[in-house]
Amino acid sequence: MSDDRNPVNHLVPATRDGPLLVGLDVGTSTVKAVVVDVHGQTVAIASRPQAIDYPHPGWASHDPAAVWNICCAVLREAVAGVKQPDRIAAVAVASMGEAGVTLDRAGQPTGPIIAWFDRRTVTQTDRFAAAIDDDALFAITGTVLQPIMTAPKLMWLAETKPDLWQRTDRFLNVSAWIAHKLGAEPAQDYSLASRTGLFDLESRTWSQRLLDIAGLDSALFGHLAPGGTPIGKVAAEATARTGLPQNTIIGLAGHDHLCGAFAGGVIRRGDLLDSIGTAEGLLVGLDAPVRDVAMGQSGYTQGAHVVPDQYYGLGAVYTAGGSIEWARAAIGQSRSHEDLLTEAVAVPAGSLGVMFLPHLRLAMFPRLDSRARGAFVGLTTDSTAGAMFRAVLEGVAFEGRAGFGPLSRFAQVDSVNGIKVIGGTARNRLLIEIKASVMNTPQHVLNIDEATALGAAMLGGMAAGVYRDADDAIAQIRYESNDVLPGSDEDIQLYTVMFDRIYRHLYGALRPLHHKLYDLFMVERPTAS
Repeated sequence: MSDDRNPVNHLVPATRDGPLLVGLDVGTSTVKAVVVDVHGQTVAIASRPQAIDYPHPGWASHDPAAVWNICCAVLREAVAGVKQPDRIAAVAVASMGEAGVTLDRAGQPTGPIIAWFDRRTVTQTDRFAAAIDDDALFAITGTVLQPIMTAPKLMWLAETKPDLWQRTDRFLNVSAWIAHKLGAEPAQDYSLASRTGLFDLESRTWSQRLLDIAGLDSALFGHLAPGGTPIGKVAAEATARTGLPQNTIIGLAGHDHLCGAFAGGVIRRGDLLDSIGTAEGLLVGLDAPVRDVAMGQSGYTQGAHVVPDQYYGLGAVYTAGGSIEWARAAIGQSRSHEDLLTEAVAVPAGSLGVMFLPHLRLAMFPRLDSRARGAFVGLTTDSTAGAMFRAVLEGVAFEGRAGFGPLSRFAQVDSVNGIKVIGGTARNRLLIEIKASVMNTPQHVLNIDEATALGAAMLGGMAAGVYRDADDAIAQIRYESNDVLPGSDEDIQLYTVMFDRIYRHLYGALRPLHHKLYDLFMVERPTAS
């Protein structure tokens, strides 16, 4: 699909001279680095899996030393693929939203990185919620209170790990921490600050009222700045670890979904993006924050974009690709992914009456629910592995439809001509075909190598003066779009009926039972800390 700010949309050869840009994406399960030219064409690329520790049910964390080592290895591999590394003009780092590192006065981590989706903080979240009305919180931050947010994580550390907390001098989100390790000053961008539960969206400063509720001090955080700001140069020690040229400009990047949106040109009001990875971000561009508190009451959040002076509205499917990966292991077992997909393709729309609720971590719509669980319904002896796998894909698509409809209305988007799609899970062709039919809307899959890392690289380019501004960066990026159209009228009608009559009611019908299960296994039988 053409875009007025990206009118060509065709791949062009990488330039043989001129500046190169490096983008690093520190994701939940994978760390990726790309080296691109000014048109976004890939010169080199590298990735490695990232370990996640699960010490207790509902808990998840990363080892900071392991994260830094993987980042160094990925950067070194990517830079090694460049014939003229001295052409590298800038580097910037994107990361998952709410996770970060606590540091002592010497800059050493004082504990593990609590993963963004960790749910150990329900008690702290409930206490925070008791101190401020939901609507008042939304009016300040543009967000609804969630256990995954940074504020409850820090409250949990202060209350349950006092020795660790007493040694903590600073907290940096993962993006800011890796940039700091490369040589940048401690700085956090507005997009990741928007995911803390402490950020005043209108003034773009930390909210003293919310800091007081959480028992935190603004001095704990690095200074705030918009994406694309130069924040330092690569230090000699980092050069030795990564291969990046010493004194390369380090630009400030931010939230992974927003960096991916930037790469796809989704920054203005009405631009729609589906960023599908382990989690799925349903994003619409905004020119100003939405003041209607019903947006927050419906489970949506908003925040500052990675580009200056722009905003976004966001809904989330917390286990989109995560549900698919889980299903591959749990249902597929000895089958290869390709065989399982082949079986799913052979199953007609509707999965023989099997439906799946993809709330394996959290539920977002119509209200955030940290006690939610996933479910299959409609199982019979006819329910094959292929039918169950297809039901998982349909469940992810139904959840996306449940999110995009109200989000578009809050953003005052009157008509939707199509949705841009990025992310590793977008390579699942059957999922995208199902999404197109479930939403009866074309899906424009952007053929971009690692969109999040590319968006970070573009922000690095802004910091180094390679691009004049965000619009200039978008105008210079070239990519192809694979357009996936809705299927047959019969499939569209069937999915509409399934969504209206059944899927919309699944969460509410199962909620009481899922809460009882949560209480039984997570409250009445607590795990030792």
